[in-house]
Amino acid sequence: MIYLVEDDESIRELVTYTLKSQGMDAMGFERPSLFWKEMKKELPSLLLLDIMLPEEDGLSILKKLRIRPDTRKLPIIMLTARGSEYDTVVGLDSGADDYIPKPFRMMELISRIKALLRRTEEDGVQEYQIENLYVCPSKHTVTVDSKPISLTLKEYELLCLLLKNSGIVLSRTQLLNQIWGYEFDGESRTVDVHIRTLRQKLGSAGELIETVRGLGYKMGK
Repeated sequence: MIYLVEDDESIRELVTYTLKSQGMDAMGFERPSLFWKEMKKELPSLLLLDIMLPEEDGLSILKKLRIRPDTRKLPIIMLTARGSEYDTVVGLDSGADDYIPKPFRMMELISRIKALLRRTEEDGVQEYQIENLYVCPSKHTVTVDSKPISLTLKEYELLCLLLKNSGIVLSRTQLLNQIWGYEFDGESRTVDVHIRTLRQKLGSAGELIETVRGLGYKMGK
């Protein structure tokens, strides 16, 4: 469940509608008091938080959430008309995970939400171990036969996504959308190129990445 605290009705309805159209559960709140009431019933998986709000500003809400043990690590993205560097720094220093100034494009917002949720899930995973391949997301380390492997960010994200979906075939389109995001306008061959370089760098463990002809790629049984 994703919560949105936004007093602008048009933005609130558009964001919640878009999230639901993308298969995500979402709930919008016009006032902080309604948000706090719902928080007593259910905690969200991510919060979209405006700064300029009636009753209580978003930064105050953010600081309260970061103090509470049950919401200390809750993924939070600030949405605000304030776009200055100072306000961005204040928001991030107060504990926000991301900061998107208005006006923003809806698909950019979706992409940033998915990226933050993916990063949060990876941070919660202690490690992956398949045969001689070892990956520790929390330490951002990859080893093969106990020897460290140096990967680019995209190669690392590809590897973690395949490991996270062990045994599941991921199409090139799925990999493009989740790793490169909505803005990518290149060819699907980009995935093949990165898979090839990833396999080369992994050496003997590169064989763990299986090509499923006509469908995509997978790791694990």
